[in-house]
Amino acid sequence: MAQTARRQYSDSTQDLAGGLVAFAAVMLAISGVLDLLRGIMGIAEDEVFLSTPDYTFVWSTTGWGWAHLVLGAVSIAVAAGLFRGALWARVAGVVMASVLLVANFLSLPYYPIWSIVLIGLCALVIWALSVYRRAPV
Repeated sequence: MAQTARRQYSDSTQDLAGGLVAFAAVMLAISGVLDLLRGIMGIAEDEVFLSTPDYTFVWSTTGWGWAHLVLGAVSIAVAAGLFRGALWARVAGVVMASVLLVANFLSLPYYPIWSIVLIGLCALVIWALSVYRRAPV
């Protein structure tokens, strides 16, 4: 019978992995705060947003504002769970970053530069939470 060799992770590897989760938590919290602010601006019908009359995913800026406000608040809550090291928060973090990425892509014509920045932040969160591996017990 062949025995499977267990791979032992060094302390530096574990520190790096823990650092990636902390990085993802910070990036998700920043993305959440930025989305929260975007939501407030959209609800207030701020003049910062562009108007796109022929956009396929037309929605009022107030509608986008409420969507971003809710997504931002949930992202901040998930980031708090990541700071505590909860497993559910890692899964929820990938899901929330994916949803935020899609929402920012769909609202790209309304505020292009902000959307591109948030898409990049969300991609970094997904990467950081996906590469983290817990040490075998």
